[in-house]
Amino acid sequence: MASTFFRTIQTHPFLLLHPTAVFRRKNGVLRCTMRSTQTQTPTQEKQQSPQIKFSPQNPNKTFYEIPKGYEAIIGIETHVQLSTLTKAFCGCPCNYGSQPNTSICPVCMGLPGALPVLNSKVIEFAVKLGLALNCKLSLNSKFDRKQYFYPDLPKGYQISQFDMPIATGGYIDLDLPVEFGGGHRRFGITRVHMEEDAGKLLHSENGDYSQEITSPTLQYVFCSFMLIFRGSMVDLNRAGVPLLEIVSEPDMRNGMEAAEYAAELQRLVRYLGVSNGNMQEGSLRCDVNVSIRPVEQEKFGTKVEIKNLNSFSAVNRAIDFEISRQVLLHSQGQGDQIVQETRLWEEGSQETFTMRKKEGLADYRYFPEPDLPEVILTKEYVNSIRNTLPELPEMKRRRYEKMDLSMQDVLYLANDINVADYFDATIARGADAKLVANWIMGDIAAYMKNEKLSINDVKLKPDELAKLIASIKSGTISGKIGKEILFELLAKGGTVKGLIDEKDLVQIVDPVEIGKMVDKVLSDNLKQLEQYRGGKTKLQGFFTGQVMKISKGKASPGLLNKILLEKLNAKN
Repeated sequence: MASTFFRTIQTHPFLLLHPTAVFRRKNGVLRCTMRSTQTQTPTQEKQQSPQIKFSPQNPNKTFYEIPKGYEAIIGIETHVQLSTLTKAFCGCPCNYGSQPNTSICPVCMGLPGALPVLNSKVIEFAVKLGLALNCKLSLNSKFDRKQYFYPDLPKGYQISQFDMPIATGGYIDLDLPVEFGGGHRRFGITRVHMEEDAGKLLHSENGDYSQEITSPTLQYVFCSFMLIFRGSMVDLNRAGVPLLEIVSEPDMRNGMEAAEYAAELQRLVRYLGVSNGNMQEGSLRCDVNVSIRPVEQEKFGTKVEIKNLNSFSAVNRAIDFEISRQVLLHSQGQGDQIVQETRLWEEGSQETFTMRKKEGLADYRYFPEPDLPEVILTKEYVNSIRNTLPELPEMKRRRYEKMDLSMQDVLYLANDINVADYFDATIARGADAKLVANWIMGDIAAYMKNEKLSINDVKLKPDELAKLIASIKSGTISGKIGKEILFELLAKGGTVKGLIDEKDLVQIVDPVEIGKMVDKVLSDNLKQLEQYRGGKTKLQGFFTGQVMKISKGKASPGLLNKILLEKLNAKN
């Protein structure tokens, strides 16, 4: 017990600084609890910023026009959490949502003597993403130690890449949404490098941490700790999870462009299968850098970083607010108050506020990681990965454009790789591309939204959708019956032919049979017939509906309208 306590204090000496820390033993496990005596955390101490209000009527629209003479310079650092089975440098599983401190070991906790071993899947994913971003790959790269202290960084440094990243000098092409004017844009990529993630701080409003979470094993006593720092607990499950950091060139000029850039990166990593890209889980996180300068000035203005934005709309709105804040300070002659710092975005107030002053490169004291060898790639290895790359979003959009689809169709279909695969599988059966796009974006999309399903969850297979479209086109069934069949196929599955035969839905195309139905409807509605012939031609719809009712919707609409008009306009 004494040696365990001593090792704990050696590794985490800050515990001695807190008189509220209590060590106690329960069920054979040493545990630490602490009640915070602070009433306000540093991130809650907001500096007074210029009064800029966000328009609640349309929160997704740019709410501040940049005055003439100024321009915004925006770059983004995107962290992508890789979908590997284990962490970057140890064998701990990457289990999102697991109980705190249950997926940790001496390596990812940074215990003395524990040595990292690189997960080869991280290199494969890095090469794959570097190629997809049109980067130049470094056949020789290395890892470095990035030194800084933060309670969720157990080693006191992060294993990252500094001067020799695995990929540099790329670009990404994207199409802006139609509602924002559309158009193609290209944004530069400065670098892509590999690194490990830090842990996660869990905050409590009242500072009460009486409900400790313990590990089922006694092998590592730290597994039972919820480490406390200034009113926060530390969950180290995420520590050591592999990341790829993508640093863009400062090519964006407003929040909308930045949000679309981030959305394209999300599409790209999902197409590649290197990450699920879920922002709500932290699998894709954006830190944006914003500065303002006069148009004629070449030198960039003072850069302000906005940290950990977890949605595309937050990226858009946070950037637009920060542009507004900086322009307002410039216009008031207070540009010197813009300092290099890290700010956070608060959804409630719709504004950014100071988190901490921004560190410089010298503060991180980078030096080569002594416990890991260099990463050496061969051209054969790179080419083998290049040959496995799928059709990427940009390629897919250009291919869809050649099918004479509208840009709205193209953007919708290519946005989700599963929807794109479904579309491709359907047209591969011979279905018309525009008709397939209409069905997917219309009734199928509405059904998925109402039922909260993805395209992979619906029971209608691409082959059957192609047969449904062919049955309508050939006149076997009407469009109305086709929609009825569609919703049954989406919910229950089955085949188009089976449903048509089972419910006797084959369209009536015999003109004699349809003529008899029209005659019956006209003889049963002599008053309406007289009104029609007296000039109320809108009653044609009434007669059409009555015939369809008799035929149970099976009368061919085109043939019915032709016969009906002939009989309605015939002389007595």
